[in-house]
Amino acid sequence: MSGEPVGRRSPGEPWGGVSPFSVKTKLGALVVIAVLITTGLMMIAMRTATELRFITVFSMIATLLITQFVAHSLTAPLDDMNAVAKAISHGDYTRRVRENRRDELGDLAQTINRMADDLEAQDRQRKELVANVSHELRTPIAGLRAVLENIVDGVSPADPETMRTALKQTERLGRLVETLLDLSRLDNGVVPLRRRRFEVWPYLSGVLKEANMAVPARAGIASGSGSHTRTDVHLHLDVSPPELTAHADPERIHQVVANLIDNAVKHSPPHGRVTVKARRGTHPESLELEVLDEGPGIPRSEWHRVFERFNRGGAGASNGQGGDGGTGLGLAIARWAVDLHGGGIGVAESERGCRILVTLPGETSVQS
Repeated sequence: MSGEPVGRRSPGEPWGGVSPFSVKTKLGALVVIAVLITTGLMMIAMRTATELRFITVFSMIATLLITQFVAHSLTAPLDDMNAVAKAISHGDYTRRVRENRRDELGDLAQTINRMADDLEAQDRQRKELVANVSHELRTPIAGLRAVLENIVDGVSPADPETMRTALKQTERLGRLVETLLDLSRLDNGVVPLRRRRFEVWPYLSGVLKEANMAVPARAGIASGSGSHTRTDVHLHLDVSPPELTAHADPERIHQVVANLIDNAVKHSPPHGRVTVKARRGTHPESLELEVLDEGPGIPRSEWHRVFERFNRGGAGASNGQGGDGGTGLGLAIARWAVDLHGGGIGVAESERGCRILVTLPGETSVQS
């Protein structure tokens, strides 16, 4: 996050080299104060002829009081952290540690709170995944079961049209399985990049042709959001120069472009236009891709959430065309594929609709 509050510091960052509020400083001050008290009382005893035993008792009492005060200030936040850690271990991710200290324990409190935030987000994503996948599986399975029951009961003949209906539901299940496999590869980081040089125009033309064929033929785009069902949106390709080439993994870039097209089509107005632009980047064989639509666009406050998992957005439902119950993983998979290349993806400024900008570094990137 940008811009920390004044007077705050990052975890582990000392105040002016050595933090005046650190635990080490407090313990050192405790030792110094104890020595000063004992020394002062000894000097008083020598000047006033006070018995040594009284001085010793007074020194011990003063030192114990100061030690108790310092120890309480150090152990109280540890008790709070222990309570929060126990709550997290039992599945309660709502508890947080108070961050009102400016020492190592304050840094530890921030770390625990960040960990709780991450665990809460992962738990929420897990629940959303179960709910979304259950919803996605239920619809095609119910449709396929109805078709097969009608055939078995003799209500419908097993003609090509009926079997095509069953095939559509089967292909929808297949797309969902592909999405889950992509998600598994994303989490495990086991997908290698197979970079090669390719011509951009014929490559993107093939991707757009598949997108146009996905509706009538159900060829299927490997999309985390499910193939779109719009037939009124026009897809346009703009590559300059026409002989433009790029160096990347074509299969992964196919995932990126297909998912971006799928998302743009879903959120386009009736008879809208989706444009895919390709331009030469700043490095050899690098590439800049843009996907633009004419939909309602994305509020700037939501730009940082666009590529989060299971974020379906709300624009599509508003136009009556985009609410298809996708899993909300398409853009997350697109970002993952771009990150594998060492590139960047994000929402860019646009006078109308939504504009997604993708940059691929080309031959300058280091293959992992």
